This record gives sequence, C-alpha cells and structure tokens, in this order.
Amino acid sequence: MSSKKINIILNGVKTVCDKGDTVFNAAKKAGVFIPTLCHDMRLEPYGACRMCSVEVKGVPRLLPACSTPVTEGMDVKTESRTVKRIRKRLVSLLLSNHPNDCMRCETSGACKLQNLAYEYKVDGMEYGGERWKLPIRQANPFIVYEPNKCIVCGRCVRICNEIVMAGTIDFTGRGFHTVPDTAFRTARTLSICEFCGQCVSTCPTGALTDKKARGKGRVHELKKVKTTCSYCGTGCSLYLNVKDEKVVRVSSDFFGPVNQGDLCVKGRYGYDFIHSRDRIRTPLVRRGDKFVRTSWDRAFAIIASNFEKIIKRHGSDSVGAFSSSRCTNEENFLLAKFVRTVFKTNNVDNCARV
Repeated sequence: MSSKKINIILNGVKTVCDKGDTVFNAAKKAGVFIPTLCHDMRLEPYGACRMCSVEVKGVPRLLPACSTPVTEGMDVKTESRTVKRIRKRLVSLLLSNHPNDCMRCETSGACKLQNLAYEYKVDGMEYGGERWKLPIRQANPFIVYEPNKCIVCGRCVRICNEIVMAGTIDFTGRGFHTVPDTAFRTARTLSICEFCGQCVSTCPTGALTDKKARGKGRVHELKKVKTTCSYCGTGCSLYLNVKDEKVVRVSSDFFGPVNQGDLCVKGRYGYDFIHSRDRIRTPLVRRGDKFVRTSWDRAFAIIASNFEKIIKRHGSDSVGAFSSSRCTNEENFLLAKFVRTVFKTNNVDNCARV
C-alpha cells in the first residue's frame, strides 16, 4: 500500500512528497540540492551543523531541513538571500578553526567543507582567534585522526553508536575544546574498537582518513570499481579504488542493497592479499616434502586420479567437499551437484553453515 502523499511548495514550485518525509528528503527527491555537513543517510537526523537551514513561510526562524518534517501546504525556500547569508557565515565560522592545508590534505577534492567554501566564496579570513593545535593521532593501525580538521559534526560518534554499536568514541571536553575521542583520549585497541573504518567512511573532512591509503593517490586520480566483498557470504558491495592498476583503498557503496555503505574490518582493510608477493598464481603439487609448480591440466589429472583411487578402495562416503562463501551461489551449486552426481555422496558442506 502506497504511503500518503502531501503537497508542499518548494522554491515556488508545487511538489508532491510522502507524508513523514523531512524537508531534506523531499527536496532530494525533487532534485533540489540542500548542502549539509552532519547528515548521513545511514544515521538518524541530527540537525547539528545547520548548513541545511531553510526558510519556511510563517516561521520566524530558519529550520534545519534534515530534521524538519514536511506538512501539508508548507512553503519552503532553500536558496533565499537569508539562507545563503547564514550558510556563508557558518562556513566562515568553521574555517576560523580549521587548518588551511587543502593543498596537501588527503581528502582534497572530496572534502565537503572545501566544496562549500568554494560554493559560497569563503576564504576563512573573516574571523580570527584561537585555533586548535592538537597532535595527529596515528597509533591506530588503520585510521589516522587529525583532530584539528574536525568540525564536530558528530557523524563519527553517531555511526559508532547507532550502526556499529561499539561505543568506541564520544564527545570529550567542553565548549571550544570539545572533540570526538575515546574515553580518556587513549589509543584505540581491539578491546574497544572494531577497526571497521565506519567513522572514516562518514567523515566529511580530512579529520579521519585511511592510514594504508595515505599518499597513494588523490580522489580524482582513482578509478572506482564496484565489486562484492569476498570474505564471507553476506554479499556486501564496495568500491575498489585503483591507481596504476593497483588497489590503494576500499570505499563504501552507500547504495549497496545488502550493506548500504557499511563494511567490517576485513572488507575495508583486508585487500593486501590482492598484490601480495606470496599469492599462489599456479597450481602446486606435493613431491616429497616440497610443493612444485605444475600446469592446470596436470593438477586436475592428479586430483581426479586420487579421488578415483580413494572411492574405489573405501567407497563414495569416504570423500566429500567443502564449498566457500567467497564463491558465487552458482559456483557453490555446481560443487554440490558435482559431489552428488560424480562422487555419488551427500558429503558436501559450507564454511558459513551454522
């Protein structure tokens, strides 16, 4: 059953949207862009950055589009003079405590704050005053934390608590000294952190970056290849970021039907095997205490011969096969069919079975 529809006026145009939509979602469906820094479609509306502020007729103040539900007949302006002025002021305030090192920042070209500063022509010189001078945190094996680039949007805290449910980080300090961090600002360890990189995937600036990918390519230099994670049978989709025919990092596919941008530590950081020198590239056959290289035809002949001998001596139920969740459903089906029709046994199993 379809949801109830309501009518609003969006920038002077009558628009039909779903009841329960926020102004932000209604605008997005209508093709109207509203900037935001604290919004992530995986998270609950937060309304912290106020970059998505819009003007609603009859309301004496601007409202955050990401957390304001639409109502019948609502008249919304997303690009009025007042809205633009406020957004420009907000970007100026954020840049007043932000390092001006875009030329060597890992996130340059993909930084939302940088893009908004360009759009609203903000140079960061309007406000002066004290700035953070916090040390870069690199103790984590996968994540580099540069707190001076944090805009306290809360996305990393919320995704760690709402999605991962690990509770590794939260806001620490008060007022000007508020930053997202661990309890007592200690290094992340396996006892408190899952190293999933979800916080990196949601960070809108260069405050959180992938340690393994640093210095290996800017965003515009990377070719994104969509694929499916091969570590288990869940089927999470992701993007391999490739430069010079090498995978340099993994990024989220926010529209993946299974995971919607979420990944675990293996899916996000376990890609070293792709270019490992120890990776087996040809079949190996045991000769004495050593393995020697051979051709595929020779390897298959040896396998078939050994299976035939075992079945002839001990019967069909003396052999079996384990399939893998890293294979496709079709490949697993073929293995099961092969075991039942050729080996004539039902001894087939999968590592993911519980």
